[in-house]
Amino acid sequence: MPRLYDDAPRLPDGSRVEVRSLATGAWVEIEIGPGRGWFLVERAQAEPGAALVGLEIRKKWASIVDARLAARGLSGRARVFAEDARAALARLAPDASVRRVFLNFPDPWWKKRHEKRLVVQGGFLDEVARLLEPAGELFLQTDVEERAQAYEKLVTSDPRFATAGDVLGSAALTDNPYVARSPRERRAIADGLPVHRLRWSRVFDG
Repeated sequence: MPRLYDDAPRLPDGSRVEVRSLATGAWVEIEIGPGRGWFLVERAQAEPGAALVGLEIRKKWASIVDARLAARGLSGRARVFAEDARAALARLAPDASVRRVFLNFPDPWWKKRHEKRLVVQGGFLDEVARLLEPAGELFLQTDVEERAQAYEKLVTSDPRFATAGDVLGSAALTDNPYVARSPRERRAIADGLPVHRLRWSRVFDG
């Protein structure tokens, strides 16, 4: 008997997947771990020029959000696939073909034994750096200060990324500039919790 959500959308088979074949738009944006998907929905509604691709490890939410996008007439421009981004990004092609990568409140694991599950690590940055176009953006937000500090140290120390925050030399942003909010961001704002927003741009030599 098929298991619930086994029919969740998946990336096409093969070691190389053309990212522009997944959604239609003038440029490509990827959200890692869209969860319930409202950031992706709002981004698609606010930015009609973008082709939006979500990579969500949980089949349930990949299926629900992909259907939600379709119900709003957005499925041509925005899709969600039931994939582990740590493996899926390596299959996307070509290089320098993505304008933005979003991570909203990633890595909800706290124990040391869970460190191997963290998304934001060196291998992940390798794939983001490969996929981002010149001056393409990596945007990350969290309501956990220690995580924000660790992310900022990791990415800022990578010469392939330049800080692109409000102040020269800093990745920090006061506001979310993308006219879309995840449920976690809305809840943090409603609860009066600080949201740490960070942005970098892709640097190419020469």
